Amino acid sequence: MPTARLAAPAFVAVLALGTMLAPGMAAELDAPTGDVLLTVSGAVTVTNRGDMAVFDLGLLESLPQVEFTTATIWTQGEHRFTGVTLEALLDAVGADGTILNATAINDYSVEIPVSDAVEGGPIVAYRMDGETMSVRDKGPLWVVYPYDDVREYRSEVIYSRSIWQLDRIDIRP
Repeated sequence: MPTARLAAPAFVAVLALGTMLAPGMAAELDAPTGDVLLTVSGAVTVTNRGDMAVFDLGLLESLPQVEFTTATIWTQGEHRFTGVTLEALLDAVGADGTILNATAINDYSVEIPVSDAVEGGPIVAYRMDGETMSVRDKGPLWVVYPYDDVREYRSEVIYSRSIWQLDRIDIRP
């Protein structure tokens, strides 16, 4: 059983607004006040910059937080990861697609099926062991699955989806 701790949802009003809109109308997220860490584009209905949703650390932290401890094949020992679930992030932007094209700062790209965005699934981590992650330490954002909690997450397919230095997600139909 995953050892996740959910924080209070600070984005419920945005989601409620997004679900009450007429088809084709987009809701807006708050504008970032810091450096943009993540841009979500494509099939999104909740935006804050043109037809995209952009997030700084504060906006990501305003979404429900999950924390779990797991070992990874890229680090030594267990680490505590904190972030927003992929499921909550997709809900926050009103995602309507089946594939996430996740891209890193260096343009490395992977496809993650939307079906991975489940309770107890991957998070977009912005803290490791309580500290923000530098680019050198696989940050500032890293898609991390709870590898130790779910046996199926310990596979080459899932490891290939665990993109670090994440900065863009394009949601495709």
